[in-house]
Amino acid sequence: MSALDVVTGAFSYTGRHIAEHLLGRGRRVRTLTRQLPDPSDPLVGKVDVAPLAFDATLETSLRGADTLYNTYWVRFERGHTTFAEAVSNTGRLLDAAARAGVRRVVHVSVSNPDERSPFAYFRGKAACEALVRASGLSHAIVRPTLVFGPHDLLLNDIAWTLRRAPLFLVPGDGRYEVQPVSVGDTARICAEAGEAEDDTVVDAAGPDRLPFAELVRMIRDAIGSRSRIHTAPPAVALAASRLIGLLVRDIPLTRAEMDALAAGLLVSHGPPLGTERFAAWLSQSAPVLGLTYASELGRNFRGRS
Repeated sequence: MSALDVVTGAFSYTGRHIAEHLLGRGRRVRTLTRQLPDPSDPLVGKVDVAPLAFDATLETSLRGADTLYNTYWVRFERGHTTFAEAVSNTGRLLDAAARAGVRRVVHVSVSNPDERSPFAYFRGKAACEALVRASGLSHAIVRPTLVFGPHDLLLNDIAWTLRRAPLFLVPGDGRYEVQPVSVGDTARICAEAGEAEDDTVVDAAGPDRLPFAELVRMIRDAIGSRSRIHTAPPAVALAASRLIGLLVRDIPLTRAEMDALAAGLLVSHGPPLGTERFAAWLSQSAPVLGLTYASELGRNFRGRS
């Protein structure tokens, strides 16, 4: 029988691509999920399903697994969902993995985490990395930059706005860089890290670095939008984002996310391990990119079971 891997969130975004990549390598996959899957999801029937409940059931769900691929995190705080809770839950997951005899954990973090960061998101990511290092488990920490691919939220919703709005406001001067990495490359990098033995930290970053304003222009041109792109003070751009949020009942962008973007935190300072070019993916995806709005609240908060 092939080895069993456990992936948190295989019916979501990054976790889905990791699960598909592992299945393609002949691995068996079990997912820990916070939501019941849609019966029509193509992964249904291909992966075992267990609840991602941070209680005594975790150890049972992890027993027999060779590698745990952990994508669990929260994008922003809302209600009882906080970064502190996510860090605590990550600790419970790692403790359960150690008790269950999991050989190795691959933990998906973010580029440039820092325990002294002014941004709670990046401080929380750094705290989770510290828990991984202290877990006693063989581990790899993978730090993606700006992940793009099918069912992406940020880039899809930029395209959605460009298709409908006559004006798109870029926060600040727009010259701060991003380094897009494909979700397929990210999944491959995670799987390769899972096969290794040494404790390691690697960035998942693509081969292209470009100013954010240029990325927005590339999306506009690819989808054939006539929207005008202008830079604006962050407060003005955020107000425009919140107006869109009211229309679609979502939170397209938070102030902390905007400031972290402008701080250039979505770039790597090492050689890129990703190979897929953003422009090539954009050209292929343009006909469908942004046709419908992808909701963060709808995906990760509403209807959670």
